Amino acid sequence: MPLKDLLVHVGNDPAFTARVDVAINLAAAHDAHLTGIHVLVWPVIPPYIAAQLPAEVHEVQGRQLREAADRARATFEERARLGGVRHEWRAVEGELIETMTLHARYSDLTVVGQGIDSDEYERGLSALPAELALAVGRPVLIVPRYGTFSRLGERVLVGWNGSREATRAVNDAIPILQRARTVTVLTVDPEREPGRRVPAADISLHLARHGISAEAASTPAASISVGDALLSYAADLAADLIVMGAYGHSRLRERVLGGVTRYLLQSMTVPVLMSH
Repeated sequence: MPLKDLLVHVGNDPAFTARVDVAINLAAAHDAHLTGIHVLVWPVIPPYIAAQLPAEVHEVQGRQLREAADRARATFEERARLGGVRHEWRAVEGELIETMTLHARYSDLTVVGQGIDSDEYERGLSALPAELALAVGRPVLIVPRYGTFSRLGERVLVGWNGSREATRAVNDAIPILQRARTVTVLTVDPEREPGRRVPAADISLHLARHGISAEAASTPAASISVGDALLSYAADLAADLIVMGAYGHSRLRERVLGGVTRYLLQSMTVPVLMSH
């Protein structure tokens, strides 16, 4: 499916301009409509404390939220105008994850930032990427909290393990892969049995039928994790995007045992497109 309807989270965190620029570049490349969304998240105040606060406190909080939304809107609209993309603005009150999940279901792809824990920013920001990847049924593009990314999708590394999640991610990414200069499909520690195909070869053939020239590759993880192996290979390729499935096991198991999804969400160095 072509990318024609994109959504980007425009928050209060200092990295939001980098992901807005990524979203604008994607929208321009795919002639897509871009929606910027800002969620006004009210602070949680225990009822026994809220009952003692004067009405002026609530008014000040509301004014601060609206002022932050206005600043975010001005930045988003100016950048979108300079980027020459069709765009619209939404400012919605609610819980961050619930609101973003709802709106992301009506978009082809959602751009968010890597999670960050801080009382200065919206509640739920640290969990947003993982929750969206699991919940929306659409691809999520996660932009690292540090750095700028003027190029995206020219040199793509696909993490492939033959799972349902990886299959979904690869097919969700086809509109981006079709525009890439190089696509490398990487398996880490692939099973090697007599007469068995290299696992990445079949999906590379599938991509070739979509006009995508993909190189199949494999690498041993040796003494490092699969996540480290992916990031190391991405650095060697100078990849500007990683495509992978999110959470091959249950989220609880991933949190207890670790996992590639969790590691990439914590340690990403380039944008990552995830699907579940």
